[in-house]
Amino acid sequence: MGNLGSRSKLMHTKVDGHKRIYIGSGVYINDGGWLACLPLTGNNNCSLTIGDGTYVGRFCHFYATSKIEIGKKVLMADKVYIADNLHQYENVNMPVIDQPVKQAAQVVIGDGAWLGENVCVIGASVGKQSVVGANSVVMKDIPDYCVAVGAPARIIKRYSFEKSKWLKTNENGEFIN
Repeated sequence: MGNLGSRSKLMHTKVDGHKRIYIGSGVYINDGGWLACLPLTGNNNCSLTIGDGTYVGRFCHFYATSKIEIGKKVLMADKVYIADNLHQYENVNMPVIDQPVKQAAQVVIGDGAWLGENVCVIGASVGKQSVVGANSVVMKDIPDYCVAVGAPARIIKRYSFEKSKWLKTNENGEFIN
């Protein structure tokens, strides 16, 4: 392991590329997890980082080929999938399994974010204190202090510091009157 912080627990978790994985203090990763950080797209400096105090539910899979950074005190429900890559499928004359892995954008999950059950985040980031609803698929960045839902995920609320409450928004995070 690149680093395993104090009071951190990995419960029956599969780990591939352990020298590139950095886990902070007080992290809990529940049963059936899979942490992978392998340079399948050529980035020999790939890394997977999980910040202090983060809780990861059962059967969550994180697969980095460049960079995945999960902030501090992030809460994840069961069966969350996070990847900075995907399988190529462009060649219709070749099975997908035989095509190379394609690098997507790096993933950053901001401090204090909450990802609901079955959320997939692929090549996109989720801002700090943001919430992603169950069964959502995040493929474009979600800003700080937003609620996003759906497949593909779209913003439906954002926190208004001016009014000290969560308000409805359009897909761009602009408040709706």
